[in-house]
Amino acid sequence: MYLLRKRMLLLVTVLMLVVLAACGSDDADGEDLDGDMDEDLEMLDVDFDVPETAEVGETIEMEALVTYGDDPVTDPEEVDYEIWEMCDKDNSIHEEPTNNDDGTYTLEHSFEEDGVYEVFAHTTAHNLHTMPKKQITVGEGGEYDCDEEEEDHDHEDHGDHDDEEEQ
Repeated sequence: MYLLRKRMLLLVTVLMLVVLAACGSDDADGEDLDGDMDEDLEMLDVDFDVPETAEVGETIEMEALVTYGDDPVTDPEEVDYEIWEMCDKDNSIHEEPTNNDDGTYTLEHSFEEDGVYEVFAHTTAHNLHTMPKKQITVGEGGEYDCDEEEEDHDHEDHGDHDDEEEQ
């Protein structure tokens, strides 16, 4: 009987320690006992600057300022500029901008033909991805009659193809 009491007392003591330890730690929602968040949710922001117009053969500079919260991102997983003429996304080119080690990423580029061009700044950092898009008119620009599907870059299934698997 004495051994049974001793084991019960030991078991109760261990359970109380477990309960007390659980009360002192953070809960699953990331809030501590005062209800404060452990860390603020930060956003990946890309301020992408592309001139609205350019002349054929003129070298222009595109710049992205990448920040996470208030801090500049100097070591992203990816910063890639994707450039294509409107309605011709299948022939896009990818160019890697220069990392200026201050959160800015610059690329000098020239266009060899009149047209309206689209530029995505694909950016991945802190397990987040964003891709702001800008447009630039070069020379006389151009007139385009694009399918809405061709211009849509979000890779959604528009239901036009019965044999394709829905995403």
